[in-house]
Amino acid sequence: EMVPRISRAQKMDALSSMANIAGYRAVIEAGTNFGRFFTGQVTAAGKVPPAKVLVIGAGVAGLAAIGTAQSLGAIVRAFDVRPEVAEQIESMGAEFLFLDFEDNQDGASTGGYAAPSSPEFREKQLALFLEQAPEIDIVITTALIPNREAPELWTSEMVAAMKPGSVIVDLAAEKGGNCKLTVADEKTVTDNGVTIIGYSDFPSRMAAQASMLYATNIRHMITDLTPNKDGEIVHDMEDDVIRSSTVTFSGEITYPPPPLKVQAIASNTAPKTPEKTPEAKAEEQAATMAKAGRQQTQLLLAGAILMGLIGIYAPADFMQHFIVFVLAVFVGFQVIWGVSHSLHTPLMAITNAISGIIIVGALLQLDVENSLVQLLAGVSVLIATINIVGGFMVTRRMLQMFKKS
Repeated sequence: EMVPRISRAQKMDALSSMANIAGYRAVIEAGTNFGRFFTGQVTAAGKVPPAKVLVIGAGVAGLAAIGTAQSLGAIVRAFDVRPEVAEQIESMGAEFLFLDFEDNQDGASTGGYAAPSSPEFREKQLALFLEQAPEIDIVITTALIPNREAPELWTSEMVAAMKPGSVIVDLAAEKGGNCKLTVADEKTVTDNGVTIIGYSDFPSRMAAQASMLYATNIRHMITDLTPNKDGEIVHDMEDDVIRSSTVTFSGEITYPPPPLKVQAIASNTAPKTPEKTPEAKAEEQAATMAKAGRQQTQLLLAGAILMGLIGIYAPADFMQHFIVFVLAVFVGFQVIWGVSHSLHTPLMAITNAISGIIIVGALLQLDVENSLVQLLAGVSVLIATINIVGGFMVTRRMLQMFKKS
């Protein structure tokens, strides 16, 4: 449990392994005590709204809870004092609750945990939670501060504002709890019907999984202690991971470990650019539109001049085909430009198949008496066939990836 929170030590971090189980199990316990579906449903008996879940703290346990609740179909919201985790939360499909506050609340300097908040920040934080309380069905709190009691984030007023049947799972119950009404190792029900779960043994409620993950952590630790793979332990006190995990060495007490030489990764706070006024935004938008209009006008004039010059010297049949070609290019560009970026790869595959229509032209040239033309037509038929077959096969495989098996 004392391994530092650095990338190299993650495979040995038993605390993270158990926190992962606790986050998952918290959602399962909440579902057991919650009297409704997680996902919304439309049935013959009526419409069932999805459950709304709020996860406070986006550490290992919080992210596990977010992923589990999201996979069950709930509407998930999350909050953390570290703004750099917003991208992680949103990438999992949850909504990150931003707090309008100027002070930097980066907790990375404390090893990945949340840092104590200022009174002003805490005031706005509690106001945000109180605003969310009437809407939320399930609250999962995971906020902890190293070597301190758990911060109180869910007050009695917030519990009273929640709907009957709501559930609060306090993963910080062992350290005093994030909820004011949490009773450690017990499940209580308030007067307004809110269930508060304060269990502190979530990993042991999934003993088989916890044992497997813990054994894997220990195996990785032993692997680092025996770098020569001969069973001989090499106790390298210069190794940050081994040094942090050592309590006694050579008859001396080495606990607590010294601060790490390398600090935990902190977010690079980019300098804030001054926000533009509505007038400046309107002027910038007008200038952009004017520039785009001038470019389009110039392109249209150039195209018209080019078409006129071609029309003077080219035969009528060529002009008909050329106009169709130009229109096809223009329409194709407009259609492809409007396609979402995520669909470009399957779009290119099916476009390869559709472009195989050129095989028709090659087939029409096969009966020409010129042997060179026949040779080129045969090669064209072969290439177009590969394009058609390959395009449809690749597209089919891509579409299979979107199906649940």
